[in-house]
Amino acid sequence: MNSATLSILAAAGAGAPPSWTSFIPFIGMGLVFWFFLLRPQMQQQKAQKAKIAGLKKGDQVVTAGGLMGKVVKVEDSFVELELGTNVKVRAVRSTIADVVQPGGPAAND
Repeated sequence: MNSATLSILAAAGAGAPPSWTSFIPFIGMGLVFWFFLLRPQMQQQKAQKAKIAGLKKGDQVVTAGGLMGKVVKVEDSFVELELGTNVKVRAVRSTIADVVQPGGPAAND
């Protein structure tokens, strides 16, 4: 072999990057997707479940339908809410959207 053929073979073999490096951008996009979209959503769901699990009598809540009331009775799957004077409804526990802080607007005013 002559020196020109050897230099061409050496340049072709040494310059090619490994094939796994083509997946690095996809791995980076996956990490960005995880940290900016999936992880915050999972944390919000966990906080929502904790709120629902911690419901107790006297809490002010807002349902997914927009009704605001005071918790009168808590069962396994249902919550009894007082929406006004002598107005009580039974709601599925998972439809509670938020627990309102005591300093917020009153439900029965």
